[in-house]
Amino acid sequence: MTQHIAPSSRRARLRALVTAALCLAALAPAVPAAAADAGPDHDRALRRRLERLVHSPGGPPGVITVLRADGHTRVVRAGVADLATGRPPRIRDHMRIASTAKAFSAAVALALVDHGALGLDDTIRERLPQLPRDWGRVTLRQLLQHTSGLPDYTENPEFIAEVIADPHHHFDSRRLLDYVADEPLLFRPGSRYRYSNSDNIAVALMAEAVTGTPYEKLLAELVYRPLGLHDTSLPQGYRMPRPYLHGYDTTVSPPEDVSELLSASGVWASGGIVSTPADMTRFVRGYTGGALFGRSALQAQRRWIPGSSHPEGPGRNSAGLGIFRYETRCGTVLGHTGNTPGYTQLIAATPDGRRSLTFSVTSQINSGTPEQLRLLRAVQEDFVCALLRGRP
Repeated sequence: MTQHIAPSSRRARLRALVTAALCLAALAPAVPAAAADAGPDHDRALRRRLERLVHSPGGPPGVITVLRADGHTRVVRAGVADLATGRPPRIRDHMRIASTAKAFSAAVALALVDHGALGLDDTIRERLPQLPRDWGRVTLRQLLQHTSGLPDYTENPEFIAEVIADPHHHFDSRRLLDYVADEPLLFRPGSRYRYSNSDNIAVALMAEAVTGTPYEKLLAELVYRPLGLHDTSLPQGYRMPRPYLHGYDTTVSPPEDVSELLSASGVWASGGIVSTPADMTRFVRGYTGGALFGRSALQAQRRWIPGSSHPEGPGRNSAGLGIFRYETRCGTVLGHTGNTPGYTQLIAATPDGRRSLTFSVTSQINSGTPEQLRLLRAVQEDFVCALLRGRP
């Protein structure tokens, strides 16, 4: 049932949602179609943890997790994919992957580095001379590491106002940096860590500049095809492919479906990809395991500095190039997180890609909801322990 609210009240809620969304901003075998739900006692314990998350105040309507290890896939889920029908979440349901899309842009860039088309020390001045001169000394390495100092276009008041005025507005994705083109760098490149959505827009533009190929086609050629991703795409509009996990705003009662609230064109390479739990499992295993680029690029990717993903992942976080290290009480995994209205994501795997976790939630959880984030990170760490040790 849709809740009817006054236009002024709806605009206020939309402003809050948009602000939270934008400012807090071949190795892998296919997941079997018959992947079974949790059965053993320890998996039932994991399900209870998910149910605790779902039933917490303001908790998500649904959660689905995919653990892949030693040739076996375990699916643990709680709640529903659609409040209107009550059906459970499924591994081939589409979903917005939010900032885990940044790992895809890094995969494209590092594949091009591996092929010799790009260098990690290539600068904006060399590859994107149309961007502001003040940004020219920023390197690809700094963009991937979020140490560039580029101002974040999603924090620009004009951009936010346009989204609020028309959430389905079709942006020119390749001109998103125009919103901050008159702003200087926030700090000397390489001197600080600061997560910025602008970084991955610039990464995609660099990839297009050196190849003469649209970023969407580069994704298909360098990521989707090698890893066998058949249900992953980078749309421009706001419609979701069917079937999909419905994402909800749980700050209202009853929760409101916001799955198709925003146009993907406004986040593009920084967060616009739509995928499925099955495809994201394939992706994170190949991405962390070295299926997309060679050892030299892999070593460069894993030079860690202090920095966390948004939202923070389980355990202690540190940042590499388009990837984060999560050091938990049970061991270390590598991956990425993301959040957007209706969805929160974690993808992680062991450094060799042989064990992986995809953790998908149907509401937005970030630092704006600290108690939920604390619970989410604790549950995610339990799942990492189950992945690495076979038990929570």
